[in-house]
Parts: sequence; C-alpha cells; structure tokens
Amino acid sequence: MNKLTKNYIGLRLKQRETFSHKGDHGHALLIAGKKGMMGTAVIAAKAGLRAGAGLLTVCVPTEERFMLQTAVPEAMLLMREEGHYQVERFSAVGVGPGIGTDELAEEMLVSVLVQAKTPVLLDADALTIISHNKKLLDCVPEGTVLTPHAGEFDRLFGEHTLQEDRIQTAKEKSAAYGIIIVLKGHHTAIIKDQEVVYNTTGNAGLAKGGSGDALTGIITSFLAQGYEPFDAAKLGVYLHGLAADITLAEQSAESMLITDVIANLGKAFKQIRE
Repeated sequence: MNKLTKNYIGLRLKQRETFSHKGDHGHALLIAGKKGMMGTAVIAAKAGLRAGAGLLTVCVPTEERFMLQTAVPEAMLLMREEGHYQVERFSAVGVGPGIGTDELAEEMLVSVLVQAKTPVLLDADALTIISHNKKLLDCVPEGTVLTPHAGEFDRLFGEHTLQEDRIQTAKEKSAAYGIIIVLKGHHTAIIKDQEVVYNTTGNAGLAKGGSGDALTGIITSFLAQGYEPFDAAKLGVYLHGLAADITLAEQSAESMLITDVIANLGKAFKQIRE
C-alpha cells in the first residue's frame, strides 16, 4: 500500500525564491457560496491563501460580497451575476462549495468546463450537479481533480458497499476520463489511473462542516502555483490533515473548528520543511 509520508511530501514541496513576487505564485479562482452558504466561500478562500496562492479571486453573488470583503480582505471578488467568468485568465479554478444545484449553478459549471484551459477542481455541489446529469462527465477536462466523499462518489459512479470497491471504480473512472479522484474518508485515497496513494494525516476533528471546503481551497491553491494535479492533490490532502493533527494537539476533536485548522497551516508547512 502506497502511503504519503512527511519525507515524500517534503521532496515535492517547492522552495520559494527569496525575491519572488505575487505573480510568481499563481492566481486562483474559487467559485463558491450563495445566500445562506457563504461560510463555504470564506473557508475555501482563507485556506487557499494560507496554502500559498499569490492572488485569489472568489466568484460570489453580488448581494453577498460584503461578507467576503470583511472576512477575507486579501481576496478579490468577481460578481456572479455578471456571467463573464473568463476562467482562462486564472491559473486554476475550484468550483462547487455552496454554489447550489439549481439551473443557474449548472449553467455556471458548464461555462467553466467548456472554457477551462487551466487546471480545475470540482467539489461539493459541482459533483452533485454532474451526478444529476452524468453526460457532463464528458465535458470535464483531463487532469481535473474531483474531491468526493463516499456519498458523492456513489451518486456519481453507482452504489458501493465496500471502500475497496469504490477504490477499484475510482481507478477505472480515473483512467477513462483522465481525472484525479480524491476519495475523502478516514484514510483519504488519491487516485490517478491505476495508482492509489493513501493519506496518513488527519483525525476525527475534521468530521465537521467546512473541512471539505478548506481542502478545496488548499488544492486549488497548489494547482494555481503550478503543481501537477496529482501532486497538488497529494500535497493538499497531507497538509490539510497535518494542520488538523497540530490543532488536535492544542485542543480536542470535539472543540476544533476548520478555521483553527486553517490557522495552523503555517505550522504544517514548517514541520514539512524541517
């Protein structure tokens, strides 16, 4: 069984040049949030910035823009109602947390998939939309990262009883569509073609709302920084879990929040670089 280790991740984590500037570290776009679900956008944005993206823009409904501008002043905003996403100008795009599954959300997702020339990550409501219209799988660009939990995976690819069966299906679908699948769970599996790598970090404190949104932001950030999608997924999953382990050492699985985990991403980076 292939498992992620600190040494493996450390060898793949790029060193930052002393005189680099924000333009050297990519511009990530996150399409997330709607009325009543803006926490998803805030969490994903904070995590994306903590993971190192040089610039980050969040596409949100106009009426909800003040929450983002207040909670994450470092992020730029794109108003969703404008409908001109111009995703080609971004280094990577993450779509899904809290966007809803209505007709407008589907149109937005299809627009991104058709336009995308840079790496894409699909999570949460984006996966649910595709599960309702599986023909959209044919529109997903090669190299796209999908981050389903078991329920989302089964809605996409059929019911499974055992995790081992999901892994086998994930290998088949990854090869068929040229995608990377991050099958989230107790030991998250990252799958590309026939290769499966299991994560070794993380704890039960992540079993709360917002954890997946943070992972979306982190992996999208690594995609924007120029990491290959398979490496971006492995780095994101490992760091997300390591920051959670650091948080657990400071408090308890019951008390820790995903915002606490995001705040500890810096310590996670330092541990790996040591």
